[in-house]
Amino acid sequence: MAAISGIEIFLIIILFIVIIILLSGLHILKEWERGVVLTLGRFTGLKGPGIIYVTPIISRMTVVMSTRIQAVSFKTESTFTRDNVPLNVDAIMYFQIIDPQKAALNVENYATATNFSAQTTLREVLGKSLFDEILSEREKIGESAREIIDEKTEHWGIKVSSVEIRDVIVPQALQEAMSRQASAERERRSRVTLALAEVEAAQKMVEAANQYTDNPTAFQLRWLNILYEIGLEGKGTLMMVPMNTPAAGLAPMTNMGIADTIKKAMGNTDSS
Repeated sequence: MAAISGIEIFLIIILFIVIIILLSGLHILKEWERGVVLTLGRFTGLKGPGIIYVTPIISRMTVVMSTRIQAVSFKTESTFTRDNVPLNVDAIMYFQIIDPQKAALNVENYATATNFSAQTTLREVLGKSLFDEILSEREKIGESAREIIDEKTEHWGIKVSSVEIRDVIVPQALQEAMSRQASAERERRSRVTLALAEVEAAQKMVEAANQYTDNPTAFQLRWLNILYEIGLEGKGTLMMVPMNTPAAGLAPMTNMGIADTIKKAMGNTDSS
């Protein structure tokens, strides 16, 4: 068996290195990934998904982008509303790369640029809104911000699908004022409710009085029922009866009312 010469070993090493270089051009990209390929510094296209090959040395895959929807959290600190209320807003933005070529060529870092654009846009929208609107109409504020951000990022190949306001942080002094205002509002509603109940009760009393006017006997029976209820509620054996209390019966009573009736009843008892 002939010995392997030094030249053959050198060629084997060279061949092995060439094979490694050629295999280095193989890449596997996931279904949602796209690779930006530059050949001699010029954009030559997008690669992926699946198994792709990029020619070594002369071509290079500079960045791999995800085409899935991405969520980023951002804050706007010390923002003044239209009525000069300082607040901090915590929001979430959802965006998606719809044109990887624009995202790679038109902006240095699409994620950072989109984040900064969202912060400045939300500050502008909050500055044009009243404090009460921000608290009660968060969806409307978020939609307005989304439209403006989407317009700014359109030439970057970015589609902003949603901007949601997660939290609105107001100063402690303003929170205490809002608490007092809410307490006063609840007290006002309580008083209005009591007043309405009083009006309804007065209306019913007027209706009852009209019925008693047309039917004196019903009024007398109502008086006796009131006396009966007082007797049930009292803890003692003594009950005070008004002198002008009307008595139940078909015949009209004298001015003495129930007192005369009681005296007559007592007289009949003595004579017997």
